[in-house]
Amino acid sequence: MSNNLSTIQVFSTLKLLITAPSKKQISGIKIFVFLFTLIPLARLIWLGFQDDLSANPIEFIERSTGFWALFILLVTLTLTPIKLLTGRAWQVQLRRMLGLFMFFYVCLHIITYIWLDFAFNWVDITKDIVKHPRILVGFAAFVLAIPLAITSNNAMIKRLRERWKQLHQLVYVIAILGVVHFWWLVKKDIREPLLYAVILAILMGIRIYYKKFAKKSTNKPVKNPVMGSSS
Repeated sequence: MSNNLSTIQVFSTLKLLITAPSKKQISGIKIFVFLFTLIPLARLIWLGFQDDLSANPIEFIERSTGFWALFILLVTLTLTPIKLLTGRAWQVQLRRMLGLFMFFYVCLHIITYIWLDFAFNWVDITKDIVKHPRILVGFAAFVLAIPLAITSNNAMIKRLRERWKQLHQLVYVIAILGVVHFWWLVKKDIREPLLYAVILAILMGIRIYYKKFAKKSTNKPVKNPVMGSSS
C-alpha cells in the first residue's frame, strides 16, 4: 500500500512539473524561491555569530557571495531555454526576482571587497586591480548589472519598450564576465568554472539556435504540392 502511495506522489509531482501550475501554486513557488535564495545570507549571518567563518572570514564571505551571485545568474538564464525547449512559460515569472537576488549578492560581494577587505582604500584597490585583472572583469560585470536592476520594473518596461529587451541582453555579457572572473580566481583547479562555462555555452547555444534557425524553419514558406507538380 505504501509503495502505491509513493508511486502516486511521484507521478503527481511529475505532473506538476510538466503541466503549468495554477496562480496559487505559482505564488507558492515564488515564496519558496524567495526563501531559498535567502538561505546563503542566513548561513553567513549564522556562521558569523558562531565565529565559524573559517580562518579568513573576509575571503570566505567574498567567495560565498560571489558563488551564489553566479549560481543564481545561471539559474535565471535557464528559464527561457526551458520555455523554448518545452513550450512552458510559467517559470519565466521567476526571472525578475532571481535577477534581483543575483544583483543583491553581487552588491554584497563588492561591498565585502571594498569595505571589509580594503576599508575603502582606493589606492590599494587600484593596485589590486592592476595586479589582478580578474577584479576589473568582476567590477565590469557589476557595472553592467546596475542598469538591469534599475529597469527591472513594469514602469521601465513600458517606458523603454523594445529598448528594454535590447538592454537586458547584457545579461549574457555579465554571465561571461562572471565566469571569466571565477576562472581567473581559482587558477589551478578549473573544474568548477569550466562546468559553469559549459552550462553557459549550452544555454547561449539554445538561445542562438532558436533565434537564428528555428524561426527561419518555422517561417519558411511551404510549397503548394499541386503547384509544384504542375510546373
